[in-house]
Amino acid sequence: MTLMLPLLAFVFGTALVGAAAYAFMPARSVAIDRRMDELTFGRETDVEEKPRFQRLVAGLKRLGEKAPRSPKEMGSLRLRLVQAGYRRDEALTLFFGIRIAFAISLFVLFASSLIMRPNILFALGGLGLGYILPGMVLARIAKRRAHRIRLSLADMLDLLVVSVEAGLGLDQALQRVGSELEFAYPELSDELRLINLELRAGKPRSEALRNLADRTGVDDLSALVTMLIQTDKFGTSVAQSLRVYSETLRTKRRQRAEEAAAKTGVKMVFPLVICIFPTIWVVTIGPAAIRFITVLMPMVENSK
Repeated sequence: MTLMLPLLAFVFGTALVGAAAYAFMPARSVAIDRRMDELTFGRETDVEEKPRFQRLVAGLKRLGEKAPRSPKEMGSLRLRLVQAGYRRDEALTLFFGIRIAFAISLFVLFASSLIMRPNILFALGGLGLGYILPGMVLARIAKRRAHRIRLSLADMLDLLVVSVEAGLGLDQALQRVGSELEFAYPELSDELRLINLELRAGKPRSEALRNLADRTGVDDLSALVTMLIQTDKFGTSVAQSLRVYSETLRTKRRQRAEEAAAKTGVKMVFPLVICIFPTIWVVTIGPAAIRFITVLMPMVENSK
């Protein structure tokens, strides 16, 4: 077993370097490929050459398809990927491929003698860490994206109120606001664009709005969706409802800021105790301790 570990490390390192070199080798331009296809239209080609990066992605997809996963786990991961902004069909498969590849890489790294002596316990710990860490990174990305969307809701509501009061319908107002916020808030603009696409495809407005709340995972946006659905159902004024909710949202933002400011004192205790208090202790007590030692040392020597 000890002799096999260096051999496995060498094989893994060779494969990793070869895959990286193969992925970053210059490939033909897409425009050139399209032009060549136009010139050779009607001719049969034996093998269709694909870009090398797409081959690497396809390899990760095939690796991810072998991963065992339950329907419940697939549903939660699919929702988390959508909330992080990855909506493509192959996103789930690529995520599982990256997770398995990262876990195997850490296992081989700790099981070989590349950085330390081979240790099976560290290798198993690296295997578990490599499997969990991509999920943590994905959750962090989804949380940051939700925070950016939450910060953009106030401006969206202001523009939406102005658009509705100017005479636009709710669907046209959402489309207009989405186009106006494309530069400042691209995440929210993209979500509003998806609502318009769903409405054009024939989905009911309530279902499209609920899909918006599920895709973002923002509580304030979920409350806004619920308010819009109730307004549409009972026939009340959309502009008045939006104006009231805008004021409520700004009040909640102010309360969150006050809560964060109130937590600052408690959060500053640990840096003060760990970093600043020892320095103050040395500055204040240090000279007295030095003076005390210089006075007592001659007395101790004389007593001997």
